[in-house]
Amino acid sequence: MTLSDDARVAELNGEWRDKPTPTNVLTFPAVEPDETADAPMLGDVILAFETVEREAREEGKSLSDHVSHLVVHGVLHLFGHDHLDDDEAEEMEALETRALARLGVPDPYALDALT
Repeated sequence: MTLSDDARVAELNGEWRDKPTPTNVLTFPAVEPDETADAPMLGDVILAFETVEREAREEGKSLSDHVSHLVVHGVLHLFGHDHLDDDEAEEMEALETRALARLGVPDPYALDALT
């Protein structure tokens, strides 16, 4: 996992996704999802610090909980999960919620519903 600044994440986002703005998390898989079991490295998860810090503050979440959520989110992307449609999003959010519960982090989607 790499913690970067918004400017660098905006550069990467522009270069790789044609979206030259910062985003909270970017993932760069090193292998295809069906190759993860034997892979020495899954890929890179990059967080944009300023964006992550601002989101945590605006959403009333602790920075550590929000970072934990985004790392879990990014790792799930490395395993091939996505949220391009409602069914995928629902499945990915359920996986995130279960993983975060094991880490003692509250359900971030329940918090979103309260704000």
